[in-house]
Amino acid sequence: MNKIRWGILGCGKIARKFASDLQWVKDAELAAVAARELSTAQNFASDFPARHIHGSYEALVNNPEVDVIYVATPHGLHYEHVRLCLQHQKPVLCEKAFAINYRQAQEMISLAKAQRTFLMEAFWTRFLPHYQTMKQLLAAGNVGTIRYVHAEFGFKPVPPFPQRLYDPHLGGGALLDIGVYPVFLALDILGKPDRIDATMTPAATGIDEQCAIEFYYNSGAIAQLFCTFATNLATGADIAGDTGRIRLTHRFHGPTAHVEYYPGIVDTRQVITPEKAKGNGYEYEATHVNECLNQGLIESPVLTHDFTLLLMQTLDEIRAKAGIRYPVD
Repeated sequence: MNKIRWGILGCGKIARKFASDLQWVKDAELAAVAARELSTAQNFASDFPARHIHGSYEALVNNPEVDVIYVATPHGLHYEHVRLCLQHQKPVLCEKAFAINYRQAQEMISLAKAQRTFLMEAFWTRFLPHYQTMKQLLAAGNVGTIRYVHAEFGFKPVPPFPQRLYDPHLGGGALLDIGVYPVFLALDILGKPDRIDATMTPAATGIDEQCAIEFYYNSGAIAQLFCTFATNLATGADIAGDTGRIRLTHRFHGPTAHVEYYPGIVDTRQVITPEKAKGNGYEYEATHVNECLNQGLIESPVLTHDFTLLLMQTLDEIRAKAGIRYPVD
């Protein structure tokens, strides 16, 4: 089997985790890394060797020995960087949040379709074993009709703060940085809400330090979601139905979470421990992208363009309700 040659655009913390996990993807290799400064790319490649080390993103997208590019820059830059890749017909796995707003996301996806080039949002949670287990339990009717979803994500950043967290020009704020996970969960389980309420607490830079969100459905189901930079939270999630409940434990969005199933009987709990990730958990989404590329697909059947657009549209509506605005809007 020919190896799929990956390039990484952006050499930050999450790029390091992804690069480390490529070793666990049997048909993948790290072929190239790129940063705006050559020294940054060289430093990255000293830990994660690649045949090509680029000091510009333009050099990366013009490299004929790169089959697919992982865009790992802050989400305020995704629109620019994904379009650069697509214009050179390089397939893209783009970190979340996918874009700043729905308009950007729509243009990115329209360009991918016009270029007949693969594009997927890097929502790693959707591909993790514990999340797959949760979805299987729901599909089997183990909690009955879903009535309530609760999810929270909160941490208190430690100085020196990454610029992207508080800079409105980079799409800073709790919602797009971490709130996207609870919103993703509710949409994936309950679908598009019929009504949204949201409020936020601003930080000194004007971005949302905290954001509280409620989804209401005509079925009677409710989702309560919360994200914050003001304090550390348990970062768990509950999905409750009329015959049972599922809890995703600490860091519900990541590979270390466990699935607790409560079948509705008092004091009865089943703890389901899925397959343990070999790496940081990014190997699962990378494997899926390779499968899509080997099949000649331009869109993932698991994390579709329509779902990414729904997520961005929902985030836009939350921001409108809560009063969260960015210069790019």
